[in-house]
Amino acid sequence: MTARTIIQTPAAPSAIGPYSQAIVSGDLVFCSGQIPLDPATGEIVEGGIEEQTHQVLKNLRAVLEAAGSSLEHVLKTTVFLKRMEDFAAMNAVYATYFPAAPPARSTVEVAKLPRNVLVEIECVALVKRA
Repeated sequence: MTARTIIQTPAAPSAIGPYSQAIVSGDLVFCSGQIPLDPATGEIVEGGIEEQTHQVLKNLRAVLEAAGSSLEHVLKTTVFLKRMEDFAAMNAVYATYFPAAPPARSTVEVAKLPRNVLVEIECVALVKRA
């Protein structure tokens, strides 16, 4: 059986259910979906899709760093959008976090997201090795 390490950091929102922020197994980090919650207040950030996408990616970055990884080591993301009409605006923000060699990605429109947010993103990344 492969060992697994549960990742928990106060730099990202606490899990709002029975799940971990991330799990490290071997050389991989499996990050749960992040929504645009401010980790300090637990509240949804104000603004539209751009502000929410920034917060989601900041939260993912914090979880990845706690797991010994980074956005640069992300292999695959899945983006869940409340409205596909927000794709271009989300994509413009997303591109600033992955400026070179972006990861593989799927983007889907969903009927509803937790706390009625506009975007949620999950990812799989490599653990950085010295």
